[in-house]
Amino acid sequence: MARDDTQPNPGMDEESFQTFLEQLDRWVRERLIPAETKTIELNRVPDDIRQEMIDMGLFGITTPEAYGGAGMKTSQYIETMKRISYAAPAYRSLLSINVGMVTTALVKGGTEEQRRTWLPRLVEGTIAAFALTEPGSGSDSAGLQTTAVRDGDDYVLNGTKRYITNAPFADMVIVMARTSKENLPKNGHVSAFLVPTDAPGVTIGKPDEKMGQSGAQIADVILEDARIPAANLLGGVEGRGFMVAMQSLDNGRLSIAACSTAYAQRALDSGLKYATERKAFGEPISGFQLIQAMLADSKAEIYASECMIKDATAKADTGARVSMEAACAKMFASEMCGRVVDRVVQIYGGAGYLKEYEAERFFRDARLYRIYEGTTQIQQLVIAKQMLREAGAL
Repeated sequence: MARDDTQPNPGMDEESFQTFLEQLDRWVRERLIPAETKTIELNRVPDDIRQEMIDMGLFGITTPEAYGGAGMKTSQYIETMKRISYAAPAYRSLLSINVGMVTTALVKGGTEEQRRTWLPRLVEGTIAAFALTEPGSGSDSAGLQTTAVRDGDDYVLNGTKRYITNAPFADMVIVMARTSKENLPKNGHVSAFLVPTDAPGVTIGKPDEKMGQSGAQIADVILEDARIPAANLLGGVEGRGFMVAMQSLDNGRLSIAACSTAYAQRALDSGLKYATERKAFGEPISGFQLIQAMLADSKAEIYASECMIKDATAKADTGARVSMEAACAKMFASEMCGRVVDRVVQIYGGAGYLKEYEAERFFRDARLYRIYEGTTQIQQLVIAKQMLREAGAL
């Protein structure tokens, strides 16, 4: 049976959580940021950093205490992702799929047996991926082509999933697949499956080369007559996959909002430092009003994004559904981050276009935030449709 979410998750006690954040901030600045160069060179999170993440309990922050985790509520989880995201995106990417989308799917949609089997493994550092997007479909569930056909005590899966974060080193993937040839109401043709990557018929493609976010790897997940036990049907019921995906995407979108906000702050801090050190016409360029305007606009937009995230996560902590709020926060924060990093490149001037300076990397890294977990245009549709439903027009 699925978990009963009628009672809000109380989360960690506030004093313990604040102590945790202080330790996390030190670790981000003393370990993650200095390791960015190595992470980019390796194109993956170094093994010692990954082990530290496990030892610190970061892979279990959202897992209920009954399964060995810290049991953070939504606002605490999102704040944690925000603090980690001040460093290079690869670190958050490795963690967030596990503690956000996959753990959420298991806690809210898994059977008790599935939770007992998989949640402790995730806490111990098992890497998971979440596979919805395909070559011919992303947010369009009606276009989903991966199939899962029941055959005795198994399901046989066929299809290809694309742009799947963590796929190159994932141990398990939650795969969305079609269990009905027809498109059913409320996307009832989509089911979710817990698929070990070492199962026969499962192949992980070569990691894709990307514009930015080095260290965070994506690849295809190819399913060719992959035979998966029926017990791995998430929740034990067909047709609930899309609902699970959407509930998980709310968390994913809030996480992207948080990391967009944190990375914008990282870029702004860099731009501010450069502006106070770089001189032109005999004085620091921070004294020029047009530079000050770019700094001020960036700070105001970061603050607005922080307020949106706090409001959305506070509502989520009560158990309320926050699909529209998450879409609003993700859309605003990701677009805001793009504007901030662009201003920072402008503040750096010609140096901002050179790989020697970090502004160039910030610019490339930030571009993806407007695309994954639903593009800005998809967020606009989510928001508008919710508005129209509330107005009785849909």
